[in-house]
Amino acid sequence: MSQTAQKHDVFQAIADPTRREVLKLLAEKELPISEITSHFPMSRTAIAKHLKVLTDAELVSGRKQGREKIYRLHPEPLTELRRFYEQFWSNKLSVLKYVVENDKEK
Repeated sequence: MSQTAQKHDVFQAIADPTRREVLKLLAEKELPISEITSHFPMSRTAIAKHLKVLTDAELVSGRKQGREKIYRLHPEPLTELRRFYEQFWSNKLSVLKYVVENDKEK
């Protein structure tokens, strides 16, 4: 894992509601920072800081196109996160089922 990716992991990146909204926007299509900023009541600088955290976590990337920077979503880290939570909850629900079924027998 690169030094930058360790600075902001996926959990930290998605902890903020603004960053989650940015991810939702980018899930639909690639967007320039100006268009992303137009969806929020904050400055372009504030959105740039959010995009930096998302970039550090390797959830988004930006490329220059003329005078703008176009951002796109990289959902792979989110897929890994989803698998983790699915396994976590599956295990917990299996234990709950076992406890409930065995409690009925008593």
